[in-house]
Amino acid sequence: MDPDAVAKAFVEHYYTTFDANRAGLANLYQEGSMLTFEGQKIQGSQNIVAKLTSLPFQQCQHSITTVDCQPSGPAGGMLVFVSGNLQLAGEQHALKFSQMFHLMPTPQGSFYVFNDIFRLNYA
Repeated sequence: MDPDAVAKAFVEHYYTTFDANRAGLANLYQEGSMLTFEGQKIQGSQNIVAKLTSLPFQQCQHSITTVDCQPSGPAGGMLVFVSGNLQLAGEQHALKFSQMFHLMPTPQGSFYVFNDIFRLNYA
């Protein structure tokens, strides 16, 4: 397993799903998963998706600038750090963002998001 290839595939899937159908992200999280969104901590798949689907915009487009990853621990986890731009519908300027995912393996051989930290980057 090539960690960089896994990270790239995950990032592509996550942001494509986020931009098209945020509710579709539910299967990437589990009940023990935690999202910190702009400092607010949210735990559990249902609560995380409720937060993401309640964000005050309907349409957005992520464009990814960088993806960095590292193996994490003996259980086969991975840290994935993403930076990029977030274009909201009707807004002239894109917002800069950073997001960190801690992916953990599932018994089925895929990964789920154990930790997710999102921040807008203000200049």
